[in-house]
Amino acid sequence: MASPIRVLVAKPGLDGHDRGAKVIARALRDAGMEVIYTGLRQTPEMIVNAALQEDVQVIGLSILSGAHNAIVPRLMELLRDKDMRDVAVIVGGIIPDEDAGELKKKHGVAAVYQPGASLDEIVEFIRSRAGQPA
Repeated sequence: MASPIRVLVAKPGLDGHDRGAKVIARALRDAGMEVIYTGLRQTPEMIVNAALQEDVQVIGLSILSGAHNAIVPRLMELLRDKDMRDVAVIVGGIIPDEDAGELKKKHGVAAVYQPGASLDEIVEFIRSRAGQPA
């Protein structure tokens, strides 16, 4: 049997609302994934270091503060610097459509989920990205 997919869920920046991140973390755990939740107010450096230490395949960021255009490029730069290009980054939160496209095309984010996204869709995307069947 394959090892469980390891996912780090993080709340970067000053946003103090983490209910969505906890819902996602629970859904991923219920789907059989190992989830590491880093908690509130994480810096990109803290997130990347935790991802490296925990040997995760996926980083999920929950950003409601509007700081995604500052946080995500920095996080992606740190992942490249640490040769962690194989770690998929997904972003959820209040992300305008034009910013979502830019995060994916310009910065290499694997997926962006906005409010109302299906938990099943997120689970299936992570499974497919990690090469595991449903």
